[in-house]
Amino acid sequence: MADGAFGLSKELAEETAPVWEKVKDHVTPLEWPEQARLISEINRLKRERDAVILAHNYMTPEIFHGVGDYVGDSLGLAKEAARSDAKVIVQAGVHFMAETSKILSPDKTVLIPDLRAGCSLASSITGADVRLIKERHPGLPVVTYVNTTADVKAETDICCTSANAVQVVEWAAKEWGVDKVILIPDEYLARNVAAQTTVGIIAWAGHCEVHKRFTTQDIADMRDAWPDAEVLAHPECPEEILRAADFAGSTAAMTEYVEKRRPKRVVLITECSMASNIKGDVPEVEFVGPCNLCPHMKRITLENIRDCLLHMQFEVTVPEDMLEKARLAVQRMIDLPPPSKPARYDLVKARHHVDVELI
Repeated sequence: MADGAFGLSKELAEETAPVWEKVKDHVTPLEWPEQARLISEINRLKRERDAVILAHNYMTPEIFHGVGDYVGDSLGLAKEAARSDAKVIVQAGVHFMAETSKILSPDKTVLIPDLRAGCSLASSITGADVRLIKERHPGLPVVTYVNTTADVKAETDICCTSANAVQVVEWAAKEWGVDKVILIPDEYLARNVAAQTTVGIIAWAGHCEVHKRFTTQDIADMRDAWPDAEVLAHPECPEEILRAADFAGSTAAMTEYVEKRRPKRVVLITECSMASNIKGDVPEVEFVGPCNLCPHMKRITLENIRDCLLHMQFEVTVPEDMLEKARLAVQRMIDLPPPSKPARYDLVKARHHVDVELI
């Protein structure tokens, strides 16, 4: 009998009340009863299947706060899953993230709720492209962003994230004894890294369709509307966006900035579900600004997460020979001493023009 809040049973209302407190600014009371039931069912299925759910920063709040066992950026999620004793990993994110989880946890079953959840950046380059790049630039190390497919990682010397790209580029140049490295596939990340180091960068013209859409006019409009707002930008954005921002860094760095600084008002220049998710932990901060949604991330829903676990469907696999080579590139990055804090992009340095060689 429904005798709890929102017409839910008392038990279900109590079970999901902590989640409601985090999502109530983004989920309507009309939507919540069905979402609460799905959250409860998913969490029950996780226990039955011995599963964990990896919820990326760009998931919607009801997924991020309701069913995510590990939340964060793609590599952090895969590393946490590898440490887990769970037999099943459900990737609430896009396909290359599920592949990375499989690379780091080859003995576990990795599922994705929708096999169509792709990525414009990951699809911009193939392993065959990387082989041609290496033929054109023999002897130079290949640094590859984790936002790539397993076949690209398998042709890579070492992977990087937006949080450690500068560190990895400088390590690779020193390790190979060269003054130039190949950094693929995100052109804007490569250009923003180039502004932070003296190492030469050869880049590929790949882009994240979400971050590419932001313009300096977006930031100017935000500053006109909310002069006291602090603007934080992701390094997958074009260089001029970073120059116009107050702070630039990875999703982890932006999260840390907001949680420690607690500014009154913030504009996040990244996929807008991230603002909704951080808001759940810092309710006193007001998030404003343009909202660019990732259509691929939004393929993941509570409903298909439930179905994925219920039917144990949509397994992600990586061929053994490819998996072993890709793991070497990821493991090299993991084995580097981690930065003491998530890397930020120095905006003073970024105001100086630095050329990159575009393939």
